[in-house]
Amino acid sequence: MDNTKIGFNLLAVKTENFALLDDNYTESEEVNFGSDLEFKMSVEHKQLGVFTTFKFAQNEKVFLKIQVSCHFAIQPEFWESCCASKEISFPKNLMAHLSMLTVGTARGVLHTKTEGTPFNKFLVPLINVTNLITEDVVFNLPE
Repeated sequence: MDNTKIGFNLLAVKTENFALLDDNYTESEEVNFGSDLEFKMSVEHKQLGVFTTFKFAQNEKVFLKIQVSCHFAIQPEFWESCCASKEISFPKNLMAHLSMLTVGTARGVLHTKTEGTPFNKFLVPLINVTNLITEDVVFNLPE
């Protein structure tokens, strides 16, 4: 399905979690990066939430963590077209697009939170979310 035919609005951006543990950081050590992507929905409000988490760590100790969520209202007609009897399925191209918006937003929030600190050099790398979302995202509907 073409994203241009799917109506959605960005309702909210939330910094769900931010932690800067400078005691866990050493300038000369290798830094590992990890990421996570999660989807939630509200049937009642016809909304989707995309949650992305990024962690920077050394020796398995996290020194910088951020989780940002973006909340989207989905056009009611499109929402209804995704519903089946016991589940709702959103096209992978829509979910990739919403995820891309959320990752970019998290990148900006991280920059703002670390601006003026030595940790501002830790950037969220470019991520091709289409490689992460390989199939439609399906939720079970409440009974």
